[in-house]
Amino acid sequence: MSEIKITYFPVKALAEPIRMLLKYGNINFDDNRFQQENWPNIKPDMPFGQVPIYEEAGRIAHQSIAITRYVAKKVKLVGDSDWENLEIDSVVDTINDLRQKIAYYWYEQDAAVKESRKGPLIEETLPFYLTRLESIAEKNNGHFALKKLTWADIYFTGLLDYLNFMLGTNMIEKYPNLQAVANNVRSVPAIKSWIETRPQSDL
Repeated sequence: MSEIKITYFPVKALAEPIRMLLKYGNINFDDNRFQQENWPNIKPDMPFGQVPIYEEAGRIAHQSIAITRYVAKKVKLVGDSDWENLEIDSVVDTINDLRQKIAYYWYEQDAAVKESRKGPLIEETLPFYLTRLESIAEKNNGHFALKKLTWADIYFTGLLDYLNFMLGTNMIEKYPNLQAVANNVRSVPAIKSWIETRPQSDL
């Protein structure tokens, strides 16, 4: 049994950047995936009733970005100065802003309201974010910061299947530098191996 455990639904989504970083660092972990129908029984025991959670040496942490940043420090995919970390963090927060705007559309239960949100999301929100992220990736040679692999790249790539699932399309199809970010992450041998062997899910 590993010292580290990740608890999440049987999907990639918010836990996948954490898993990818652990694999990148060759850190063993228990990949604890519970079925959706068991969530009502598990939820009361979760900090703030949310997952993923990260357990290490008997301690529990929540909040996916905080966990991802923590693991990134472990595997040395952070910056060498406060300013470099600010550069990385700002991109991660921007990606998370985009994720929340996509989720605002996807998780709407009222069909009419959901449909009303789709046009502005596709025609305005996505181009606004993706053109700017594309420019950042171009300036950094297929990365989001420091012209090299950082946890911002892994955060984006780990979420990509989830974002594409919610959108029903490949959102980076017209953005070659964002494709380069994803390809650079997916070609890392340890991550490539993980992608080939991980449990399959659409999101």
